[in-house]
Amino acid sequence: MSHALDLIGIFVFALTGALVGVRRRLDVVGMTVLAEMTALGGGILRDLILNVRPAAFSSTGYVVVPAVAAAIVFFWHPHVERVMPAVDVLDAAGLGLFCAVGTEKAMNYGLSPLHGALLGVTTAVGGGILRDVLAGQIPLLLYDRQLYAVPAMLGSAVMAALYTLDLHGWPATLASAVLAFGLRIAAMRLRLRAPLARGVAPDQGP
Repeated sequence: MSHALDLIGIFVFALTGALVGVRRRLDVVGMTVLAEMTALGGGILRDLILNVRPAAFSSTGYVVVPAVAAAIVFFWHPHVERVMPAVDVLDAAGLGLFCAVGTEKAMNYGLSPLHGALLGVTTAVGGGILRDVLAGQIPLLLYDRQLYAVPAMLGSAVMAALYTLDLHGWPATLASAVLAFGLRIAAMRLRLRAPLARGVAPDQGP
């Protein structure tokens, strides 16, 4: 079940990466690279820090699923753009799942709650950072105007806290993931924004 959820999250993240490739007018190779990096980058970074073989290299599905997502966007990107509200909801679910699972895995390897939470955030947003760098744009993490990283931080923190209280397994993972998911959805619906420095006027981007 967890493997299936992983693949669903990877697929949704890959869709967003491939769409960035379309918007940046990249060819099919560039789109596929962005799809793969968005979907797998965070988990690979986490596993390399933990000094373990990345999960992305343990199953062909982890590589094939992002490629399929890139192919779908390549042929039908106007249709994918039209269903972006639904994709954004699934993306929020993937964000919650990945931050919780990443934190738990990090703490299973003996990391402190603080470092475990940091790796949980890395798992959730690391792929997006790699996507933005490769696409030649400022990573969204650096101007979190739509509260993307903040939900991941809170979800990871709760997962780390529950783990230290000896609350492991799917109930703790689910609770942390739902918290991050709920905050991300609320941010999208209510247009919640992270604050700017004092005296800085808001704008539409970096």
